[in-house]
Amino acid sequence: MKDILDVHTHTLASGHAYNTIKEMALEASEKGIELLGITEHAPTMPGTCHEFYFQNLHVVPREMFGVQLLLGSEVNILDHEGTLDLSDQVLKKLDICIASIHPPCYKKGTKRENTNAIVGAMENPYINIIGHPDDGRYELDYETIVKKAKEYGVLLELNNASVAPGSFRPNTRENDLTMLQYCKQHEVPVIMSSDAHTAYDIGNHVYVKDIIKEAMFPEDLVVNHSKEILLQMIENRRKSIL
Repeated sequence: MKDILDVHTHTLASGHAYNTIKEMALEASEKGIELLGITEHAPTMPGTCHEFYFQNLHVVPREMFGVQLLLGSEVNILDHEGTLDLSDQVLKKLDICIASIHPPCYKKGTKRENTNAIVGAMENPYINIIGHPDDGRYELDYETIVKKAKEYGVLLELNNASVAPGSFRPNTRENDLTMLQYCKQHEVPVIMSSDAHTAYDIGNHVYVKDIIKEAMFPEDLVVNHSKEILLQMIENRRKSIL
């Protein structure tokens, strides 16, 4: 499987990661990654950076060591309506946005409430990816999530950290397999991400590749093979605002 991009990673700005932007870009270059997304945790996550950080990202080059950079945020879904912890005024300045549920920022609800939270986040046109939707602590209706992802042009993530040994998220493999079956049925693309919190983990998709193989999921629906497809999907989301 061609795999040239990794767009869910964190630097030390997130508070519990361990490398700089420069170090991450250099490591990506050495691993043959052509497109690197750096998506710091948004302000509701304990220990992360202030909103000002995201407002000032325009000062950072968008290419280092031959690697194209997308600088954005992994924003937190705050409630069952899908409210996010960065305003649209900030989100529209970012290159890429992931929306995720994290325990410090979200009160677990029913299957219906958790599904509504994800769908509500998808409705925001600045959201490009739903992060780790496989987290078994938050039960989801995967068929609804997949259909809405297709409707809104949002990517569903296969998060390598979720299924790696030592992961604290339960039932991730089973949930990923369920989600992939619906994605295959409805021809909905997915994206593999490392969720790297250290440079050494950039491009590490080994565990989710195994799940893709087990699910017999079509490789052409895994967007990691093409920068152009990802960038076009991001552009299409922005156009929907106009």
